[in-house]
Amino acid sequence: MIGVTYRYGAAGKGKGMRRLAMGLALLAGPAIAQQWQPLDGAGITAALSGRVVVYADGARQDFKPDGQTIYTKGRDSLGHWALRGDLYCSVWPPSDIWACYAVAVQGTAVKFIAADGSETQGAIAP
Repeated sequence: MIGVTYRYGAAGKGKGMRRLAMGLALLAGPAIAQQWQPLDGAGITAALSGRVVVYADGARQDFKPDGQTIYTKGRDSLGHWALRGDLYCSVWPPSDIWACYAVAVQGTAVKFIAADGSETQGAIAP
């Protein structure tokens, strides 16, 4: 537990408030850093467009800014991605069925969350 000293009166007030703020930041910092942050449409675009996501099994997915996506695991599979509201959606020909997912990030980790609650996680490559 972090002890915080607060002094009453004009002379100690600034120092006590700084200590309080620093103490709260230390307590909250790790908890905030570990939280998954859900993304809206603009956040999804910023996180994925022009980037590559690497999955635990070694597969890679390249999200082109023009809406094309290339999933590589041994061989390339070409698809398309787009936003539908605040969801990431993809289609993989020859299928014409779009699948949509909520997206959340935690640092460079990203997860795609299906409507049934199942998740696929990866890391955004630098």
